[in-house]
Amino acid sequence: MRRKLNIKRELKPDIDYQSLKLAKFTNYIMDSGKKTIARKIVAECMKAIKEKAKVENPHEVFEAALRNTTPAMEVRSRRVGGANYQVPREVRPERKSALSMKWIIDAARSKKGAPIHIKLADEIIAASKNEGEAVKKRENVHKMAEANKAFAHFAW
Repeated sequence: MRRKLNIKRELKPDIDYQSLKLAKFTNYIMDSGKKTIARKIVAECMKAIKEKAKVENPHEVFEAALRNTTPAMEVRSRRVGGANYQVPREVRPERKSALSMKWIIDAARSKKGAPIHIKLADEIIAASKNEGEAVKKRENVHKMAEANKAFAHFAW
């Protein structure tokens, strides 16, 4: 019997910047279904980016940060003949943006001693300049994929 198809709900763009990516980012920040709190965090984060980076449009800095943390390749574990191989695979477009957003949020949450909107703003600004933990994470993933290129023939 065939499995039911996963129906994807349509996401409404962000109220302030009319951006689907920012709306998605808000949903990733959201904890326990508290979307109003997540929206406040994102709004304050954008204000902090505007002040710290001294830019007119903080959304452009956010887009640059996403571009700089988006992975092209990743490794997936594959069991072949009793051994597990890390097989490099190309990342699907939806997963690319999801991974980059999650890496930025995880990097911000791992820092200590400041409110989350300031930590997020710092990480986004750093990522837009090709610095920070999220960019390091992408580089590490790419290095792993490069190191395991010999097992690429297991990808099918």
